[in-house]
Amino acid sequence: MAVQQNKVSKSRRNMRRAHDALVAANPNECPSCGELRRPHHVCPSCGNYSGREVVSVASEIDLDDDAA
Repeated sequence: MAVQQNKVSKSRRNMRRAHDALVAANPNECPSCGELRRPHHVCPSCGNYSGREVVSVASEIDLDDDAA
């Protein structure tokens, strides 16, 4: 089992953790619908990617009609 030989100071520990911070998302605007989407991903609202439709997005389903 690994056991440290000397105590690691708070300063050295925090310097090691300096690059562990989370980075905020970088959303881009979809050129077809204008909604925000992740870069290099299919737009969740319209299903377009790179100027063409790759996923057909179903319109809203009314649950009352399906349950009857």
